Amino acid sequence: MEYFDIVDEQGNPTGQTVERKQAHRNNILHRTAHVWIVRRRGNSIQILLQKRCMEKDSFPGCYDISSAGHIPAGVDYIPSALRELREELGLTIEPKQLIDCGLHRHHADEVFHGERFLDNQISKVFLLWLDVDEADITVQKEEIDSVKWFDYAECKQDVIDGTIPNCIDVAELEMLEPHFIE
Repeated sequence: MEYFDIVDEQGNPTGQTVERKQAHRNNILHRTAHVWIVRRRGNSIQILLQKRCMEKDSFPGCYDISSAGHIPAGVDYIPSALRELREELGLTIEPKQLIDCGLHRHHADEVFHGERFLDNQISKVFLLWLDVDEADITVQKEEIDSVKWFDYAECKQDVIDGTIPNCIDVAELEMLEPHFIE
């Protein structure tokens, strides 16, 4: 079983833990780490998205954050972000490469595979500048079908318009933009 720290509104652990399924059944606030991978191509920014596999318990078949994951009890944001990059994409980086974009609060109330899914999370959002070819990424097949580079501006508009299947929060995407300026 996977356990999470229950956290307060600022993302600080309360000293209590909850099992993953209970957190999502009972709307319990917990933490996640989100890493958005970007690169420059000419005058544009590209963003790497993962396509979630159809077996995922939430948002199957949707485009999502480059790498993201729940934070196990007793673990902090950066070690969790580094672990998810290794596990999901086969990428090993240094902690100093992660740019902290801040905290983002997210709530979802959806039904997947016939079951209600309540996600109440505080996410630490990171930006990672990394020019890597899709072919050099080893995806975790249990989690991800594929990865794909998108032009950032087009991707953002597609998310707003709903023209690609996705589970991306536009407000979180916009947290990255101040870090695009050199």
